[in-house]
Amino acid sequence: MIKKRYDKAGPAVAEAMRKRGFEAYYVSTAEEAREKALELIPENSVVSWGGSITIDEIGLKEAVISRGCKVINRDAVESREEKMELMRQALTCDVFLMSANAISEDGQLVNIDGTGNRVAALCFGPKEVIVVAGMNKVAGSLEEAYSRARKFAAPVNAQRFDFETPCSKTGMCADCLSPQCICSQMVVTRRTSGGRIKVILVGEDLGF
Repeated sequence: MIKKRYDKAGPAVAEAMRKRGFEAYYVSTAEEAREKALELIPENSVVSWGGSITIDEIGLKEAVISRGCKVINRDAVESREEKMELMRQALTCDVFLMSANAISEDGQLVNIDGTGNRVAALCFGPKEVIVVAGMNKVAGSLEEAYSRARKFAAPVNAQRFDFETPCSKTGMCADCLSPQCICSQMVVTRRTSGGRIKVILVGEDLGF
């Protein structure tokens, strides 16, 4: 029944996003999402990505590398200094891949970031941004989407990285100012233009 709901509601959310200038699509499966994303990446593009469980789950990184695209791959280095340098380079790539922490039903993206590289790329820099998000990330109002990002996605991600934050220990947001706070940047993307941001909504539970 959840899958049926996703397939009914997903196209309406995609349409709401198109009204806000996003190039938005709804697909039913993770496999379709991967193929749609590859279709949207022009040949000879330089591709990079932000930290995203969703992109990993649908196998998009491996598909991009197998396709022979030039990639700026921060996952291929170990030191923080090397990662930071590649993250800076990613801001000038052709196509940046990411997910979202939450999406309101009226088509607004909500993202929370600790370092800020992911939301920086979303706002400006790469020629195109492809956002892949499971329908589990669609909340009701903008306020509900914001609450999902702060109270659910952020604590889970803090626990994923084993950060020393209150939410990592309790699973609940404490509105903290900890050194490893994962909620340093909070960005709402309410509209865009020129088709720069492309959103693929997927009728599956993906990511956090």
